[in-house]
This record gives sequence, C-alpha cells and structure tokens, in this order.
Amino acid sequence: MTDHERESDLTRGDLARATGCNIETIRYYEKTGLLPDPPRTDAGYRVYSAAHATRLRFILRARELGFSMEDIRGLMGLGDGAAPTCAEVKERTERHLADVRARIADLRRIEAVLAATASRCSGAEVPDCPVLDAISNSADP
Repeated sequence: MTDHERESDLTRGDLARATGCNIETIRYYEKTGLLPDPPRTDAGYRVYSAAHATRLRFILRARELGFSMEDIRGLMGLGDGAAPTCAEVKERTERHLADVRARIADLRRIEAVLAATASRCSGAEVPDCPVLDAISNSADP
C-alpha cells in the first residue's frame, strides 16, 4: 500500500494522526477556510483525502516557520483565487523575515537587560531584590 493510498478516505482522527495535528486545529482550519471542507459519506461522515493531508502539512509547516494565517492564505493563493507568483511569495517571505529579525533583536536586548539585572541579584534570602527593583523602576513613567 502506498502513502497515497493510506491517506485516502481518512476520518478526521486519521488525518490528525497522519499529520500530527490536533483535531480541534483541523476544525479551526476548516472554519477559517484554510482547509477545504471534505466531502461526506451518505451517512454524513467527513472523508479526507491525500490532498487534505498535503495541504494540512503545508499549513502546519508554515505555522512552524511563524507565518500568520493571512500570510498562509496568501501563500496558498486563497485571497484572490490565483496561485501566487514566486515574486509574491519572496516578497511575503522577506517581509516575514524582517519581522523575525526585529523580534530576535528585541529578544537579544531583553536578554542583555535580564542578564545584567540577574547578575546584581545575590539570590540570598533577603527582602531587597535588585531584579524586583529594576522591574519596579522601569515601570515608572
């Protein structure tokens, strides 16, 4: 049996196991339109296909890379119904990369402040704490 055959006629639970995705997350992606509604059997059961599994893996990987839901929608061409060009994907990716780099810079700044503040703390069982003082003083306008 091929992977494609194993991913045909999947229940939502099967799809969740095949992709490592939570069932509630699958429902959410269906509700938001990122994952198309699957056809139903005569008895009303949802039947997912290999295409659903492939698309869900794409969504999950894009989320792992930090793309927003709207970015993923654009990457999949869901906004206007047209597949995005490589240039459009590159522009979206570079914009996301700039955001990631800005967050990394912010985290490095936070790390430096926390390290400097923690180094002033003795860790002793005393009421005065330089960490709490630094947090309190930074809250002043």
